[in-house]
Amino acid sequence: MNFSYNRSRADYPKRHRFPKVIISHTIYLYHRFTLSYRDVQELLFQRGIEISHETIRNWCSKFGPDLAQAIRNYKPRYSQTWHLDEMRIVIAGKVHWLWRAISEHDDVLDVLLQKHRDTRAAKRFFTRLIEENELPQDIITDGLRSYEAALKELPEIYSFLVYELKKGGVPCLDKFGYKQ
Repeated sequence: MNFSYNRSRADYPKRHRFPKVIISHTIYLYHRFTLSYRDVQELLFQRGIEISHETIRNWCSKFGPDLAQAIRNYKPRYSQTWHLDEMRIVIAGKVHWLWRAISEHDDVLDVLLQKHRDTRAAKRFFTRLIEENELPQDIITDGLRSYEAALKELPEIYSFLVYELKKGGVPCLDKFGYKQ
């Protein structure tokens, strides 16, 4: 995180010496990594920011609930393009598949962990995506045939399929399903 900042009053909460970016980063460090107040104090000191552990405690109690509520209410902005990918993960010796959807703005739209990498799994993933997000103009995949088969079963979004060209020569379809 870049801690260079200008000294405008809008960047500072009322009656506070440090800007909002440092306060929010401090609260993030404390809650995300389950560090003690003194550990967070030491991390910030290594970056040239001298803050008392008591100040960190006060910030966490004062700003923590508001920050948590803002994170809960965060809704990714509308994206015209979805990038879909699945990744093989081994958990306790068993193979699972992590399905991810990323927007063009690098917001994570959805993540789903499943035991299978087939049409039914892809359809379940698409159904969740459609319920929570507006339809994009384009869907970019890695060429997995399960995506196309699942989208054919969901005709309301089949016309949006776009294959990303790979070295293996996967066909590239425009949003109407025609080869380019």
